[in-house]
Amino acid sequence: MEILSAPSSRFLPFENSKLQSKQPGIAPPEKWLQFLSATSSSSSLLTPLRSSSSSSKPSFCFTTRAASATEVAASESSAELSSSAESDVLNALSQIIDPDFGKDIVSCGFVKDLEIDEGQGKVSFRLELTTPACPIKDLFEQQANEVVAGLPWVKNVSVTMSAQPAKPMYAGVLPPGLQTVSNIVAVSSCKGGVGKSTVAVNLAYTLAGMGARVGIFDADVYGPSLPTMVSPENRLLMMNPENRSIIPTEYMGVKLVSYGFAGQGRAIMRGPMVSGVINQLLTTTEWGELDYLIIDMPPGTGDIQITLCQVVPLTAAVIVTTPQKLSFIDVAKGVRMFSKLKIVEKLGIPHLFDLPIRPTLSAHGDNGMPEVVADPLGEVAKTFQDLGVCLVQQCAKIRQRVSTAVTYDTSMKAIKVKLPNSEEEFLLHPATVRRNDRSAQSVDEWTGEQKLLYSDVPEDIEPVDIRPLGNYAVEITWPDGFNQIAPYDQLQEMERLVGDTFPF
Repeated sequence: MEILSAPSSRFLPFENSKLQSKQPGIAPPEKWLQFLSATSSSSSLLTPLRSSSSSSKPSFCFTTRAASATEVAASESSAELSSSAESDVLNALSQIIDPDFGKDIVSCGFVKDLEIDEGQGKVSFRLELTTPACPIKDLFEQQANEVVAGLPWVKNVSVTMSAQPAKPMYAGVLPPGLQTVSNIVAVSSCKGGVGKSTVAVNLAYTLAGMGARVGIFDADVYGPSLPTMVSPENRLLMMNPENRSIIPTEYMGVKLVSYGFAGQGRAIMRGPMVSGVINQLLTTTEWGELDYLIIDMPPGTGDIQITLCQVVPLTAAVIVTTPQKLSFIDVAKGVRMFSKLKIVEKLGIPHLFDLPIRPTLSAHGDNGMPEVVADPLGEVAKTFQDLGVCLVQQCAKIRQRVSTAVTYDTSMKAIKVKLPNSEEEFLLHPATVRRNDRSAQSVDEWTGEQKLLYSDVPEDIEPVDIRPLGNYAVEITWPDGFNQIAPYDQLQEMERLVGDTFPF
């Protein structure tokens, strides 16, 4: 290694042979820039320095000039002011509480792209909400302007409103055509003729009027209603010749898919064929980015309905009934079906809406224009507006609860569980969860013999990823690549970590 002659205290020479050229005496030019850095407290220059060796080629070293005390103080003061200004803005915004989540908008992660010019008193930022149909987005914008403008040094505030990109809760288990659909909502009655399709269509156009991107899937192959209730210019579904996917038709900005738009009229076929047709129409359609996909469910609780609920994980369900006992009996059956499929938790609906049975409601449906579009300020439109607001709020709450139901705490090295609709929170050892897998890979399906041995799972195992799987389970990815399905019911029964049993 070539040793450079010792410079004065103002020079800091290179002394690492790895930084020097293979030819003695000079470092290659491409290495120089790697060591040039400008900081607030010093500046650097490359200065030729004679080597103590016999080589006449110059070596190079850094020269550093200590910054003046004034420069250092000014830099530190500027950084402190910038940090203080940002804290002022975020503290002001943290006064705004999201009523659905019960947390302030800063903790919710809504504040994006914060820019501050304290010298001119300018502040700009973006509020990214969970859905473009947020019923209080105007209130959020107004409050954000007010609280930030109230800071003594602020002269100008610019607030931009936006929404998170469409993203499903369970992307890993959805077909490709549904990967960018945020919420899938079933509208069901389990009884024909009670106004289910009318509710589905008017609800969809209400959500669209609130700013959401919406689609409607008419799942009744035997008697499709959508072609009668809307009037799209193109009344035939098209197919993408490249990937043979279905391109939905549109009416007033809402995407539409129905067997009635397939040019086949009403279907005459057996149940298994119908299930296949519905599956194809729903999963191979290019829905694009949607905030809400409304599924107009067919009457009943049979194979078709169960297939629909299993093909796609539903975010929520809207149940429609008339006051008559005969209708309500069938609706109760439908609620029990959704309960078994973990879509609703219990027979007890917390949100009820009374919709007046008016001649204009059905008349507008027969004419191909939803009532909420024909009379947006009427009594019916107001009821649907209330229903739409409730749906948006409940979907947001459900997504929040499901996304945080099961998580991994790296500091505690424990799986944290707080199930939806439960205030109880408990911890599980990752190894315990892995050993309790009940899939065919861990337990023989015929004999029930345990194939995964206790010693096969290391005590310090940690999950790689945890994702929601419908409203009933999570999918846990382990270091060996195995994906374990862990139902909520099973997690509740496992041995829990308490007191001195923590793994850390």
